[in-house]
Amino acid sequence: MQAILLAGGLGTRLKSVVSDRPKPMALIGERPFMEYVTRQLTRHGIEEIVFAVGYKGSMVEDYFKDGAGFGFHASYAYEEELLGTAGAIKNAGRLVTDDQVYVLNADTFYQIDYGRLNTLRRERGFDMTMVLREVPDVSRYGRAKLQDGRLTAFNEKTEEARPGTINGGIYLISRKLIDEIPEGKVSLENDMIPRWLSEGKALGGFVNDGYFIDIGIPEDYYKFINDVKEGVVTW
Repeated sequence: MQAILLAGGLGTRLKSVVSDRPKPMALIGERPFMEYVTRQLTRHGIEEIVFAVGYKGSMVEDYFKDGAGFGFHASYAYEEELLGTAGAIKNAGRLVTDDQVYVLNADTFYQIDYGRLNTLRRERGFDMTMVLREVPDVSRYGRAKLQDGRLTAFNEKTEEARPGTINGGIYLISRKLIDEIPEGKVSLENDMIPRWLSEGKALGGFVNDGYFIDIGIPEDYYKFINDVKEGVVTW
């Protein structure tokens, strides 16, 4: 199994505390944050990782090299300009040899059962499966809705502050859908998933309640450091 790790963003909100490296390479003790993410992937049998890199991407390659020292095979897809999430997937897709690939953000850590995405996609014939998570206020994000495992709404805006489910940011995407992504700067969340839904593509998912954090702001970066120290997140 293969995965694309999206690590090409500029990380502007974290630059006040992490200014010398890409955000996913922010240090957690002596290890970069992204090493925790890759370890989750290898634990679930993912043996090949394509790093979609941009800003200071060579720092990622200098650290992980061919991946052999970390239990996987690594390759690198460089962006010469910001391509957006779907554009980065399209660019990295040339290095994908399977008919499906996991895709996730390198600056988030989410404990899930990756095999469940694969089982759901295979059993239901979905073109893409994804993880949703529960939040106390969907108005801050945009609601994603499932009905019997099938995605029926995505990035649905609401002004009402109430609990609900939102995009968890981990996907298993078929080669067929990746081939449909146009060249250039394209957003998976704002362009492609809404388009695929409107076209009636078979998109599914499940709600997961595992540990989740996005280190995009200093407070959450420091929270993850503390959670590692306290054993909430184990190596």
